[in-house]
Amino acid sequence: MSIRVMLVDDQVLLRTGFRMVLAAQPDMEVVAEAGDGVEALAAVRSTAIDVILMDVRMPKLDGVEATRRICEREDAPKVIILTTFDLDEYAFSALKAGAAGFMLKDVPPGELLAAIRAVHSGDAVVAPSTTRRLLDRFAPMLPGGGAGGSGGRARPGLERLTDREREVVLLVAQGLSNGEIAARLVLSEATVKTHVGRILTKLELRDRVQVVVMAYETGLVRAGGPAGPAGSAGSAR
Repeated sequence: MSIRVMLVDDQVLLRTGFRMVLAAQPDMEVVAEAGDGVEALAAVRSTAIDVILMDVRMPKLDGVEATRRICEREDAPKVIILTTFDLDEYAFSALKAGAAGFMLKDVPPGELLAAIRAVHSGDAVVAPSTTRRLLDRFAPMLPGGGAGGSGGRARPGLERLTDREREVVLLVAQGLSNGEIAARLVLSEATVKTHVGRILTKLELRDRVQVVVMAYETGLVRAGGPAGPAGSAGSAR
């Protein structure tokens, strides 16, 4: 089956360019387009969509709020945020809202196509280290972020994590890949992947990006600083 994609951007020319790139792919199909967040929400209600390429700065309803409402749906498609500038505060807000990742609008076609396929298969398309840079820069400025402050907000399910899972959370939040975490904790990469899957299930999170956001919001890590005191990130048991 083709990956069903929706393009959301108030620039018709940009949508046309993306549509031409996607139309040339045997495994992709553009099934809907929207010029603002209101149109995007209507399309999601009436059309089966797998992946959305979402602009953030649009009239009527911006991409951040549209993403939040879309991701609240039980059958929510995956959302990739498209931004004009790297480390955009809108990209940060969209990640908190549930986006699977973000990319620059001038991304090479090959990378865009790979990103669509990645999120469709369940992966995030923004490196955790890049997410951490976003959080380090913008979390202290945005309302409700909780990053960098004392205490943070409690996250239901944190108490259910094992000591090892908490270690893995802290390392994910520092931007380490599964392979790097495996080397740090002297585990197999498959074991780390299993831990990450259990963490996502226990905390009801969508992907690794959301783990990083959660770690900031709860104070497990601090903006611009190392992991918090909730377990030693470098220990191996």
